[in-house]
Amino acid sequence: MILLLASLLVLPLLFSASPALAACTDAAAPKVDWRRCLQDGQDFREADLSGAVLRDASFSRAKLAGAKLAGVEGPDVRFTSADLTGADLSGAVLRGADFTRATLRDASLAGADLRQARFFRADLRGANLQGAELGAADLSGAMLGGALWVDGQRRCAAASVGACERE
Repeated sequence: MILLLASLLVLPLLFSASPALAACTDAAAPKVDWRRCLQDGQDFREADLSGAVLRDASFSRAKLAGAKLAGVEGPDVRFTSADLTGADLSGAVLRGADFTRATLRDASLAGADLRQARFFRADLRGANLQGAELGAADLSGAMLGGALWVDGQRRCAAASVGACERE
């Protein structure tokens, strides 16, 4: 009897102390919590997801052209083969994110934390990387022609692949 009473008192406390789980079916909106959600192939063109929590989420083959992703928290998020043309990812925390074969043409990654991110064969032509942190990022095969480099002074030569070559 005492054990039953104790469990009835403790169980509600355990559930109320845990953080709310992400609702992966929530509509796209600023500060939405989509951690660990699968949004593969979805259409979020021009969507405002600024400040969203995207930790461990997947957006493979998603359409995010022109989307506002400024300030998102997205460590280990997957954007493989996603279209992020003209997207605003400024100030985003994207450590360990996977942008393999993603299109980021003319996207803003200014001030983003991209340490250990993977950009294998990604299209970053014309992207703004000013102030971005790229420590241990994999740029193998990434097209960087016309990108504004992290120093904010240099534009990558048109033929830059894998590294920002001087014009």
